[in-house]
Amino acid sequence: MSLWLAAIGVSRGVAIGAVHRVHGTDLDIPEYSISADSIEAEVARFQSALQDARDQLADIREQIPANAPSEIGAFIETHLLMMQDSALTDTVCSLIHEHSCNAEAALKMQAEHLTAVFDQMDDSYLRTRRDDVAHVTARIQRILLKQERTIETREAEDAPPPVIVADELTPADIILLHQQGVAAFVTEHGGPLSHSAILARSLRIPAIVGMHNARRLLVDDETVVVDGEAGHVLAGPDESALEFYRHRQKRDARYRRMLGMLRDEPAISTDGVRVHMLANVELPDDSADAAEVGAEGVGLYRTEFLYMNRDEMPGEEEQLAAYRRVLRSVDGPVTIRTLDLGADKTIGRNTGKTSSNPALGLRAIRLCLKETDLFRTQLRALLRASAEGDLRIMLPMVSNIQEMRQTRHLIDELKTELRREGLDFDSQLQVGAMIEVPAAALAAPLLAQYCDFFSLGTNDLIQYTLAMDRIDDEINYLYDPLHPAVLQLIRMTIGAGNAAGISVSMCGEMASDKRYTALLLGLGLTEFSMHPASVLEVKRAIMNADVDALKTRTREILAFTDAQAYREALETLSQQLVG
Repeated sequence: MSLWLAAIGVSRGVAIGAVHRVHGTDLDIPEYSISADSIEAEVARFQSALQDARDQLADIREQIPANAPSEIGAFIETHLLMMQDSALTDTVCSLIHEHSCNAEAALKMQAEHLTAVFDQMDDSYLRTRRDDVAHVTARIQRILLKQERTIETREAEDAPPPVIVADELTPADIILLHQQGVAAFVTEHGGPLSHSAILARSLRIPAIVGMHNARRLLVDDETVVVDGEAGHVLAGPDESALEFYRHRQKRDARYRRMLGMLRDEPAISTDGVRVHMLANVELPDDSADAAEVGAEGVGLYRTEFLYMNRDEMPGEEEQLAAYRRVLRSVDGPVTIRTLDLGADKTIGRNTGKTSSNPALGLRAIRLCLKETDLFRTQLRALLRASAEGDLRIMLPMVSNIQEMRQTRHLIDELKTELRREGLDFDSQLQVGAMIEVPAAALAAPLLAQYCDFFSLGTNDLIQYTLAMDRIDDEINYLYDPLHPAVLQLIRMTIGAGNAAGISVSMCGEMASDKRYTALLLGLGLTEFSMHPASVLEVKRAIMNADVDALKTRTREILAFTDAQAYREALETLSQQLVG
């Protein structure tokens, strides 16, 4: 008898495999007393497990896919830093001595203490850090308990690949399991914007989250079908169901091959509107992925990789070499975002003072304008690199005109310096702002006077507009790209850019989701920047669109006053070009 389960699909694709249930943070921890002469050996056992966990995470960090968002590396780095913190390491050893208990019990005691500390914090952002404590201690516990997440080698070549069923998975877990050839992931908790969900999409692994009681309802080794787009799991499928989904897999493969044929085709709508398709990249060598799908340039090049996981800040020459490398490998404009650190991304290995609310604190352009030596070094490198090709500088988290004026003044000073030194740069270098703060969108007509271009960063724009943390599983249901306020801010930004004669692009997740392509075209967007894996799919949707008709329909929908009619009309519009 078959069992049909439904939850939230977060990464498209169909997988057929055998259930492999794993534990996350809900481990059965043994607690027992040890003799006095066993204490040092128990401390050594804990320290060995701690080192193994560090080594494991360090290795995983090196295996992060180049196309994964930078937040994934920051997430793993945070866990590595916690494993070096004396509040975890030294205290557990002290508890083993004090209570004459086993390492697992001591680690559990300290984890409960740290979790209670975070739970008492007033700030909601810091309260969510309790999850990091749970993930870090669970990783060490699994090593102590010899319950690491490993998949047994399949005895036969035709044996079904494993489908992981867990309470939750961290990005580190996903990378580790991906290396072992898993077919799909199903978790009882999580949301579509969690780090793990984003990573699953980067790795193109079918994944479903929020499937409560999945480990109770699914049995190890039973055959299941995972539909990551619909959010469905079919357990115990009969032969006709298996045949249906095998056909789906073949159809999906044909679809991917068909998309490949669009690589060199321009993105022109049925009514002749030319749309520019750009790629988001993380590392200098990632530009090959962008070229492979025919991207016309880079709309977002993140520079954080140069600063993270190191003690010394990168110098001008090191940055210059990195920027030159990406410029030389891309046929088209390259928009480089200046340092966007803060919140969950920190400089070096010493995080220093912690903000009471990092997401709203000293980060991005605010940090750069305070740490001017840091900023000057990057801007000099960017200016010098601009002599090599079509480079544009983009400033993150701009919220007021003064930040643009200060930055432009600093750039003018540096241009004067470079002229004195006889160093080349592009005197017409464009400088623009990321619109990811509601204040910037509302002030876009004024801000446009100081910008050469805008780029909509919808990930942050949505979370700041709706006052919700987009990676908090407890409130991810509030993340709504179709919220009237969000769409009005996007429309205002595009309109302000058009009125000022400057280009407006979008580089957030919304641009890479083909469900929103029709809507964005209707709002007037003609420059999309996204993960390379999404370029061809969104291009196909654009080539099937009638932009003029979409603009007319979008204006009508945004004028609706009935909430249900508004929502239904937008959902219909969003599905219009989805193939």
